Amino acid sequence: MGTESVRTETSDDAAGRRREQRGWYFYDWACSVYSTSVLTVFLGPYLTSVAKEAADPGGYVHPLGIPVRAGSFFAYSVSLSVIAAVLVMPLVGAAADRTGRKKPFLAVAAYTGAAATTGMFFLSGDRYLLGGVLLVVANAAQSVAMMLYNSYLPQIASPEERDAVSSRGWAFGYAAGSLVLVVNLVLYLAHDSFGVSESTAVRICLASAGLWWGGFTLIPLLRLRDRPPAVGSAVREAAVPGLRRLVATYRDMRRHPLTLAFLLAYLVYNDGIQTVISQASVYGSEELGLSQSTLIAAVLLVQVLAVAGALTMGRLSLRYGAKRTILGSLVAWTLTLAVGYFLPSGAPAGFFLLAAAIGLVLGGSQALSRSLFSHLVPPGKEAEYFSAYEVSDRGTSWLGPLVFGITYQVTGSYRDAIISLVIFFVVGFLLLARVPVRQAITDAGNPVPERI
Repeated sequence: MGTESVRTETSDDAAGRRREQRGWYFYDWACSVYSTSVLTVFLGPYLTSVAKEAADPGGYVHPLGIPVRAGSFFAYSVSLSVIAAVLVMPLVGAAADRTGRKKPFLAVAAYTGAAATTGMFFLSGDRYLLGGVLLVVANAAQSVAMMLYNSYLPQIASPEERDAVSSRGWAFGYAAGSLVLVVNLVLYLAHDSFGVSESTAVRICLASAGLWWGGFTLIPLLRLRDRPPAVGSAVREAAVPGLRRLVATYRDMRRHPLTLAFLLAYLVYNDGIQTVISQASVYGSEELGLSQSTLIAAVLLVQVLAVAGALTMGRLSLRYGAKRTILGSLVAWTLTLAVGYFLPSGAPAGFFLLAAAIGLVLGGSQALSRSLFSHLVPPGKEAEYFSAYEVSDRGTSWLGPLVFGITYQVTGSYRDAIISLVIFFVVGFLLLARVPVRQAITDAGNPVPERI
């Protein structure tokens, strides 16, 4: 009879965990449309056009009296949003761990970002400053929400499940991004048929991403649950400035040097990944001479194949372990760049093959990196450590674009610029290969999966 009650309790726990996991997937489904439709496709060109509409005869706008070239306004706004996120994430992460109440913080961050994105519908005429403010708020809020979302992973998935759960989350996100992007492109490309102007079509696409984000966020908020804080976490200092909190987190990581070693490897190869994503369209348009419609179709292809790639690499990790699978993906990234270097100009077929290769390794590289890091986080410090992870993901991806830009400036060749990014994958591979992940997991105080 006692055995039966234990078995029932275990079964109930497993069912509850699976329910939370399904809810957790839906946050990726909710927020990924912001990254795909808003940041990657529509907002940059549109906000730049609005800024140019408001510019003086010299081509400058003057936010807070500061002269800024209209063509640079979007990039500066993104940079400012990263700075805001870097300041806020450590504070929110420490507070979430200290109180054990991540869900209210997640709700505030998600709905702040969704509301700001929905408000982009009013971005018309010369309202460039409104667009900049909304972008900073939405982008910073998304970073904070993603940090909290990621920090749930160690709590809702057992060590053996984590790679598969993380991969499914990424797959959900890419699937949603693909679906909404298709609908948005239909509206944008056929706006005359729908009786709206091109500008109105873009504003509808932007606002619809915010409504989608806010609507589907209800599912994880209903299914995820808060846990009591770990013993000792309640006495940690909270009321310190964001940068000091971030420094304190990294100092705490010094007691877990192998966790820091993984974070350094991730910082390097993720910088390469983010740079390939952001500069591939420049390479396609400037070096290969491809049209905007071809580039948008390639973005969509990446999104669709990233779903299959994330799920496939999740399965591979069950056989070979997360570390070996990530290392294999870094080899694939290197080979992809090598092939991209030799693509002929004016041939979209080759660029589509390049996009397909990127899609197949993109989701899995990111999903397995997240799940592997989750094993290296000391219990009770999930949100705080994932704030450092998210800063590494978003706040330090500047070196790759710098290398890309300097290489082009020196050589005058985008082919040389794209192949220069190989260094990030080679160095990241070597750094990750040197991390003894089983020892790192043990040192963090976590159970070691059978295959890692």
